[in-house]
Amino acid sequence: MISKSMAVLSAVLLTTMLAGNTVRAEGEYGSLKMSKTAAGDVLTTPEGMTLYTFDKDKKGVSNCKGDCAKMWPPLKAEKGAKPTGNLTLVKRGDGSMQWADEGKPLYTYAKDEKPGDVNGDNVGKVWHVAK
Repeated sequence: MISKSMAVLSAVLLTTMLAGNTVRAEGEYGSLKMSKTAAGDVLTTPEGMTLYTFDKDKKGVSNCKGDCAKMWPPLKAEKGAKPTGNLTLVKRGDGSMQWADEGKPLYTYAKDEKPGDVNGDNVGKVWHVAK
């Protein structure tokens, strides 16, 4: 029979282990998450909207502006946001900040209507789901 103190210690250890795994998983991409889609596991917003990268971007530089940014809204970072794990920040031409995956700017796609949509994958052979 397990004593009451052993049961409490086991519960504390299990909770600590689970919390550690959660922090590590969240640490790589902050509030972003990996979601299963028709294109496989992709990086998504907290609401489940698929994120994309643009081949014409350079590491740390967004080349999608104007009409491009209307169709491919940049994943904007709030004022004071700090890089976390694989997520970095890119300063856009208008001075706003955008989230990036290891320097590669991240975008959503205006034609994705619901979480899990991947309508922007391979558009123009230059847009790709972030994996």
